[in-house]
Amino acid sequence: MRIVVQRSKQAQVTVDGQVVGAIARGLVLLVGITHEDTEQDAKFAADKIAGLRIFEDDTEKMNHSVLDVGGQILSVSQFTLYGDCRKGKRPNFMAAARPEQAKPLYDKFNELLRGHGLQVATGTFGAMMDVSLINDGPVTLIIESKS
Repeated sequence: MRIVVQRSKQAQVTVDGQVVGAIARGLVLLVGITHEDTEQDAKFAADKIAGLRIFEDDTEKMNHSVLDVGGQILSVSQFTLYGDCRKGKRPNFMAAARPEQAKPLYDKFNELLRGHGLQVATGTFGAMMDVSLINDGPVTLIIESKS
């Protein structure tokens, strides 16, 4: 799994002009899934994100997790994270898992985040979505489940 993690002050995702997911302070996750990913990858990523200390404490050091600050998660499926742009002018998406494999794993990942006690809003899997956020910091990181 490849996940872009963005600390945000607020965020929302719309489909066909309708808000389908929104959060206040927390993390926006753009979630990409590849063919080799398993539930172990989803668990690794969910555990890592739930405990990731990227929110400031009183001394302005990144010592708090999304759980510590009572933050929320906006999780958005993003197959384009596995786009290969090394050759030609158009990305190759062969490394992205097909929807019938990716959707159950994406759903499991979100379920695992909820299991940590996090409130998780989502986009609509496979839909064209508009994602808006106020990136806090900005703080943007990439989590990979494979080393």
